[in-house]
Amino acid sequence: MGPLNGYTVLELAGIGPAPMGGMILADMGAEVIRIDRAGTPPGLQMKDVSSRGKKSVAVNLKDPEGIETLLRMVENADVIIDPMRPGVCEKLGIGPDVCLERNPKIIFARMTGWGQEGPLAQAAGHDINYISITGALYAMGRKDEKPVAPLNLVGDMGGGGMLLVNGILAALLETANSGKGQVIDAAMVDGAAQLMWMFHGFQAMGMWNEKARESNLLDGGAHFYDTYECADGEYVSIGSIEPQFYALLKEKMELSEEEFGDQNNPALWPDLKVRLEEIFKTKTQAEWCELMEGTDVCFAPVLNFVDAPTHPANVARQTYIDVDGVTQPAPAPRFSRTPSEVRNGGSAAGADTADVLGAMGFGEEEVQALRTNGAIS
Repeated sequence: MGPLNGYTVLELAGIGPAPMGGMILADMGAEVIRIDRAGTPPGLQMKDVSSRGKKSVAVNLKDPEGIETLLRMVENADVIIDPMRPGVCEKLGIGPDVCLERNPKIIFARMTGWGQEGPLAQAAGHDINYISITGALYAMGRKDEKPVAPLNLVGDMGGGGMLLVNGILAALLETANSGKGQVIDAAMVDGAAQLMWMFHGFQAMGMWNEKARESNLLDGGAHFYDTYECADGEYVSIGSIEPQFYALLKEKMELSEEEFGDQNNPALWPDLKVRLEEIFKTKTQAEWCELMEGTDVCFAPVLNFVDAPTHPANVARQTYIDVDGVTQPAPAPRFSRTPSEVRNGGSAAGADTADVLGAMGFGEEEVQALRTNGAIS
């Protein structure tokens, strides 16, 4: 059983970082109950990786009986995850004040893009927008070209889902001491800003040109920290930052000291990158792997996410698993005594309504009446 065994989390159905946070908590052993909208097509979540390990209760939150059903569930829970815009839960009658009145120990975790307050709080947005105003997007891309969106990993997932989980775990620790719940304002823009901490430090030390992409140590500017095309059209990555790793890179690639000896001179980086581009195209990705993989060059093949699960290192560590025919990342991090696990694949919307409500004290006739009245489905 995982380290969160015994905790109950109610996750209001949403997209992106909130269900990711719920997935991580479920992997760690919490009973995560997704509150789906009544009438949601029953098979919609079956292939959604973030639905793994969760149960589903379908509640009509536009029905007074549905609202009361959810609030009775809150009385039996430790956490509720709110993925909606600021004020929506309050309008429904399930805001933090109401929930804390029902359960003074509840952690009301709110996940939004712009945060609960501020001039953008009510505006729509997506990952690309949240990372735009933190400087993260500006820094990514090739020189003299437009910024390149890093999928939705920085705002939604790293700055959102991970921040949400971090806040919930900290709040649960505090509640164990105080006996009191609280509200968490987890904003993707705040999380993305935190992820940029290193670059604020670099800029303050005069080690980063914030206005020029592909001209710095970690943005593809350095010839020893970039990706290179191979003879077969595939790519490899190198990150030989430290002097000893760079020395090994020179040895493996037979690079002359005369040409490549001045590693940290940015004025030389563009020409040295051109030379490395020429050399890397002389071998296939597999040939470069045979020469460098597993050494201290800091090297890896660039794989797409479908091929990644078959890489020997990922196979050996069981980094990926198969759940109901869907290949997906295994739970992380790993615990020595209370291992995380995926207990089940995605539940169809409402599949667990009767069982969950019964376990929370609802009688069979009461559940049937709620179903008949349209409060649940």
